[in-house]
Amino acid sequence: MTLRVRRTAAVAATVLLSATAAGCTEPRPPSAPAPPVHASAGGPGPATRPFTLAATGDVLPHDSVIRQANVDAGGDGYDFRPMLAGVAPVISRADLAICHMETVYGEDGGPFAGYPAFTSPPEIAAALRATGYDSCSTASNHTLDDGADGIRRTLDHLDRAGVRYAGSARTAEEANTPTLLKAGGADVAHLAYTYGTNDIPVPADRPWSVNLIDESRVLSDARAAREAGADIVVVSLHWGTEWQTAPDRRQLSLGRALTAATTGGRPDVDLILGTHAHVPQAYEKVNGTWIVYGMGDQIAGPMVDHSGAHDPRGNEGTIARFTFTPPAAPGRRWEVTRAEYLPQWYDTGSNRVVDLTAAIAAGDTGLVPLRDRISAAVLGRGAAADGLVRGR
Repeated sequence: MTLRVRRTAAVAATVLLSATAAGCTEPRPPSAPAPPVHASAGGPGPATRPFTLAATGDVLPHDSVIRQANVDAGGDGYDFRPMLAGVAPVISRADLAICHMETVYGEDGGPFAGYPAFTSPPEIAAALRATGYDSCSTASNHTLDDGADGIRRTLDHLDRAGVRYAGSARTAEEANTPTLLKAGGADVAHLAYTYGTNDIPVPADRPWSVNLIDESRVLSDARAAREAGADIVVVSLHWGTEWQTAPDRRQLSLGRALTAATTGGRPDVDLILGTHAHVPQAYEKVNGTWIVYGMGDQIAGPMVDHSGAHDPRGNEGTIARFTFTPPAAPGRRWEVTRAEYLPQWYDTGSNRVVDLTAAIAAGDTGLVPLRDRISAAVLGRGAAADGLVRGR
């Protein structure tokens, strides 16, 4: 099957297409750009430079979150920008920023619903873009909560907002088209998959509507993305065991397999970003590649764990930030030369995302235990020895 590269009308005017159909997201001014020089086609050139990639966890708007967005809009519509304002400085400074949009969008004007079958206000898409996000993974256990219409509305609104996406699709062609983003002169493929869809069957006539995790499929897609021009392949995985801080056996085994796979001496996958567990999980460098097993939740109402009790960890998370540096020689990979995590927290009292590092630096020392609990989870598999540091 011939692969094409996704691009939206919002960014078409800024995209340069090569003979292999490489596309890109709407670049930020610092990344602005000249045509890239692919390492695979002769090594880095003057158009390439180090760049930062930031990623965050689940955007999961419960009823309380939806009500707050309505209040923030003055009772007329929904405004999610104030919720995200606390982390906008970090997200907007990154050359490339990736979110996880866990839910699907309802009709304009509603009705909307939280747990257990989510339909969220589509105004979220514009808020994500305003915060600085370039792309979102859209494969989750809630992707089929409102069937094909929910997927269509979600991707339509992300298109309008200028946010790219990976993991769900409206057509078979879209499903087979790798999403390529631009950063630092590199083409970055964003792929996304989920462990399941809460026992909602994937429609027989639309088997491509949501990507399910399958090792061979992930690797095949990663190699196809390389053939379509990707210099870097980033894989978002909705996986793991809810409320479990430690990665489970499936995460560990699949992470090892994906990071071990190579083609032509170069790894097939350059970074794995995990979501779903609702609690921060460890970062780990495996086979020379960083895995974030779970970034926790970014936006969520008061979370209840399997015991039926409120678990504050469900409102904790991290911003993962990685600096990629161009390859030193033709055929080599772009290397992660700096790995950082920034603890964040969704304050369900004020319904705001809080950058804990910034809040503590501003004098809120009562947040130190929360920051340290998140750090303990993140560093639980020895990532500090491989250079992971808490970012500022």
